[in-house]
Amino acid sequence: MLPLTNRFSIVVIAVAVIILLPSCKPTKHQNVTKSIIHAAGQPAIAQAVHDTTFVNLKEYSSDFVYDMKYATEDNFMKAKVYFCGECYLRLKTVKALINANNDFIRKGYRIKIFDCYRPLDIQKKIWLLVRDPKYVADPSKGSIHNRGGAVDITLVDQNGTALPMGTDFDFFGPEAAHGNIDHPSNVLKNRKMLRKIMRRNKFNAFESEWWHYNLQDAKKDNLSNFRWDCD
Repeated sequence: MLPLTNRFSIVVIAVAVIILLPSCKPTKHQNVTKSIIHAAGQPAIAQAVHDTTFVNLKEYSSDFVYDMKYATEDNFMKAKVYFCGECYLRLKTVKALINANNDFIRKGYRIKIFDCYRPLDIQKKIWLLVRDPKYVADPSKGSIHNRGGAVDITLVDQNGTALPMGTDFDFFGPEAAHGNIDHPSNVLKNRKMLRKIMRRNKFNAFESEWWHYNLQDAKKDNLSNFRWDCD
């Protein structure tokens, strides 16, 4: 039988080996993207989150302006259809949108948000009023809004004044289309700048609506119908 001192040494060595050896067992955090978004004046968020997880934009940036139309009666339906005005998107959409906003900030502008993720049930209500796929996606197929990959936006200057874009948000007519050039030069310039920078940051324009942008490949994500919490 080994002396006590030798037995103690063997135990110490064995414990050290166990501590130093990497575990071969998969953990629940594998296949997870660790995201840290940090800019001047921004909250730093360091946590393990999938790129496809729905998150609240306000928790990742304080540099956006919000006018969440469907949480008010100031919309084409003249009815409040959202429980409260929060901007939920998938994390990959949030990261791309923050990058785009930083580009606008360097030019003296900021993104103003009208709509983000939209539950499928709300899509059905809107479809009942506007059955035109040029402006509203058929809920049987679903919208990119229902997938957390679309935003409705405009730009504001340093005083918070919206740049002229030719029509109001949710104007259902040819004047809202990107291809319509029957607008003053400053409107065309503003639309061009909005589109150029959004495309640079992986967003595609929706041709019939100057305000609507879809994250590239967002159509591959699943439709969703969850409702966010309200304070």
